[in-house]
Amino acid sequence: MTHNEYKDAVNKLNIYAHAYYVLDNPIVTDDEYDKLYHKVLKYEKENPDNIDKNSITLRVGGEILDGFEKAEHILRMWSMEDVFDENDLDEWINRVKKTKEDFTFYCEPKFDGASLNLIYENGELKQAITRGDGSIGEDVTVNAKTIRSIPLRINHSKLIEIRGEVVIRKDDFEKLNDQREKDGEPLFANPRNAAAGSLRQLDSKITANRKLIFCPWGIGKNSLEHSLLSQKMDSIYTFGFLEPPMRTTTKGIEKVHELYNSFIAKRDEIPMMMDGMVVKVDEISLEEELGYTVKYPRWMVAFKFPAIEKNTKIKDITLQVGRTGVITPVAEVEAVDIEGVKVERATLHNFDEIKRKEIKIGDFVTIIRSGDVIPKIIKVQTEKRDGNEKEVLRPTICPVCNSELLDDGALIKCQNLLCDARVENSIIYFVSKQALNIDGLGREIVKTLYREKLIKNILDIFLLKKEELLTLEGFKEKKAQNLIDAISNTKGTELWRFINALGIEHIGEVASKKISENFGKDFLYVDEEKLNNIDGFGVEMVASFIEFLHVNQELILKLLEIINPKAPEIKEIADNPIKNKTVVLTGSMSRPRDSIKEMLEELGAKITSSVSKKTDLVVFGEDAGTKYDKAKTLGIKLISENELEEYLKL
Repeated sequence: MTHNEYKDAVNKLNIYAHAYYVLDNPIVTDDEYDKLYHKVLKYEKENPDNIDKNSITLRVGGEILDGFEKAEHILRMWSMEDVFDENDLDEWINRVKKTKEDFTFYCEPKFDGASLNLIYENGELKQAITRGDGSIGEDVTVNAKTIRSIPLRINHSKLIEIRGEVVIRKDDFEKLNDQREKDGEPLFANPRNAAAGSLRQLDSKITANRKLIFCPWGIGKNSLEHSLLSQKMDSIYTFGFLEPPMRTTTKGIEKVHELYNSFIAKRDEIPMMMDGMVVKVDEISLEEELGYTVKYPRWMVAFKFPAIEKNTKIKDITLQVGRTGVITPVAEVEAVDIEGVKVERATLHNFDEIKRKEIKIGDFVTIIRSGDVIPKIIKVQTEKRDGNEKEVLRPTICPVCNSELLDDGALIKCQNLLCDARVENSIIYFVSKQALNIDGLGREIVKTLYREKLIKNILDIFLLKKEELLTLEGFKEKKAQNLIDAISNTKGTELWRFINALGIEHIGEVASKKISENFGKDFLYVDEEKLNNIDGFGVEMVASFIEFLHVNQELILKLLEIINPKAPEIKEIADNPIKNKTVVLTGSMSRPRDSIKEMLEELGAKITSSVSKKTDLVVFGEDAGTKYDKAKTLGIKLISENELEEYLKL
């Protein structure tokens, strides 16, 4: 084979692979493909210096990694809010309509897999990062390059982030599990677990053999000059990505409902596992105006498919004690398979629900499971009762510490701060990856340390000695020293991690970052009014945070002294007309909304998404809509985008 023949063969193989993996329309037989593939492979072995960087052979993997490095997304990779029925969807649509009455929906399938962010620069795939916490994920570039439906090069020279879902076809999932069963390996519970597990293999050759597929669903950082999301996605699919079935744009609530029903009807025909329909606002300017909550974009939701129902029997009801002391009843049921997941437990939320549904031990019940939602009981089959069923009594004694429980009606709580369940679960969360991230101090190690009375509370973690660890089974000199070092390394950690580690109800990572950025180490003395001014903070979040600080101030002060977390730098801002003012942006702007927002924030303004009596200024562009009208009614100062620069000179 000459070099020109080799290059021609490489080009053909890429065309064949694209037809098979992206277009789902093979144009040659497997035998023909394999013969050409091995000719290319033979040439490359004989001419290792002349291997084409676009060769399909580079996708077979083989690199063994020690572990995955952390990597940062350029723009945050958001999660989606889930809605489960037409009423929830209509409520979301009506919320959008408060900002703009007339708009278009962009709808597409929601595939159930592992989210991935691809970064291309100068037309080449530079990096592939898992979602992680939305800001930082794991670098899985080596594995992503083995996925045939991910182009290694695209016809786009500027920097762009392309987001999507890594999935596995249902038939390939069955074949994979059949082979694992023959090999005596544990089976994957469902296609989603198979896709996620395959993407994170340290041996990229294993990933290459799993027949994963990448389905784009969004864009992060980009310079595509389109006014509609659907137009941007049209461009993405011209780059050689797999286009999902049934993606479309439409107007009106009824049309979205019709689309949803057609998605459900074709659910089983789609080769990948589909668990809902994604509904997005199509207009980019409206997306920017709607903005984000602490957790989700306000301009998109996942309309989940109806849950799968199965019948089973309640064997017993056990009690769980959460780290806040709340007692949660859990139904232990006879094992039942729901879409590849073995279900043996179902949540009951609280004892009021047990009373309302008249649930008894021994009842035959109908349970549902939808996506990631914990299985729950939706119906008791009272007609099957034989008289041997047992009433479920409200507990009066904690199942862990035997202390008296507080029963305030809706909730039953263990008030004992020294209750093993409360203390142990608090420590487990405090050291977890999403919190202080103490390497080597996982759930089982914490349980062992607590059981052996080496730690009795969070503070004791920082008093651990290597000699104490060496008394435990499985701990040698190196492992013990590594853990002591990991604990010591938490000193000086980022303040938001410290706040998040406290495990305050309703206060997660995003909220912790906002508190850290707004108040620094003074967060301990913040009042309700200041918290209410943080965009996205609701009544429950504020009340929970204030109550936690009040109850645990002494503990927090001690932890602050030990860990001395690093607060973000708060720049001194010179006096200007919008310093410390609450500003709302509305309407279409001549430049990206984010750049205007960033400029105003650097001048000390607080940007919020809705107009209220607390708003000081509204900056408006074209088609300003209801926010403009509301500001006018409330007598709030209004200036146009064109007037903004002159206003800032005042």
